[in-house]
Amino acid sequence: KNVVCMVGAGISTSAGIPDFRSPGTGLYSNLQSYDLPYPEAIFEIGYFKKHPEPFFALARELYPGQFKPTVCHYFMRLLQDKGLLLRCYTQNIDTLERVAGLDPELLVEAHGTFFTSHCLRPSCRQRYDLAWMRERIFSSLVPKCEKCQGLVKPDIVFFGENLPSRFFALLESVSGVWGVLNEHPHPQAELGGCSLSPPSSAGLTKLTLGFPCRDVAWLGDCDSGCLALAELLGWKDELEELVRSEHAAIDAEREDGDGGHPRKLRGDRD
Repeated sequence: KNVVCMVGAGISTSAGIPDFRSPGTGLYSNLQSYDLPYPEAIFEIGYFKKHPEPFFALARELYPGQFKPTVCHYFMRLLQDKGLLLRCYTQNIDTLERVAGLDPELLVEAHGTFFTSHCLRPSCRQRYDLAWMRERIFSSLVPKCEKCQGLVKPDIVFFGENLPSRFFALLESVSGVWGVLNEHPHPQAELGGCSLSPPSSAGLTKLTLGFPCRDVAWLGDCDSGCLALAELLGWKDELEELVRSEHAAIDAEREDGDGGHPRKLRGDRD
């Protein structure tokens, strides 16, 4: 009951969400229309404060609620439902882990989330929810605070910002899972296309090894790997039925006009 998943953009590409750096198809290869000084500027906090329009135009294309979770997302849901998931660390900002039904108590959104937003003025910091931000983004408006008219930004981590405090606060709770860590370089624990590495300075057990090591590696796409693992565990039929039923429910809600609020989108840790 100590499975920790560390996931990144690779688990969402089959949902239609591009990763950042794949040549030709990655997000950074397709930003020419935004007239940026360089591709990464669209996610830099300094540039955003002066020129928020490109980010919000991109957000209309990638906004949560337009995509469905993948097989990999629902495999993690099965781990949770079976009492095996200790934590899911995700680099993704698409909220598909929440849509798939992961409990926010088990979720660390290391690069933040669209689920909440805040005014950027330090004296205000008014909070807004997903529906508020969605309404403004799809009205082609730059979101402004209702209290002070300051710029409002989704709570995703831009270049130049710190990771969420929750990322660091929960490291100790998974310390026993990492086992032996390298000091140089840090090892990577992976489930499906992720570059998150557990920091060696977190007070965890350390031992210098000659090379990063993994017990098992799946050299293929994330969904196929999760299906193969589910088959070995005797869960394949259950996983495929979960994907089918959840996707059908999401499609039904979209037909009812509730496409911006997918079922299973879990709330805050209040």
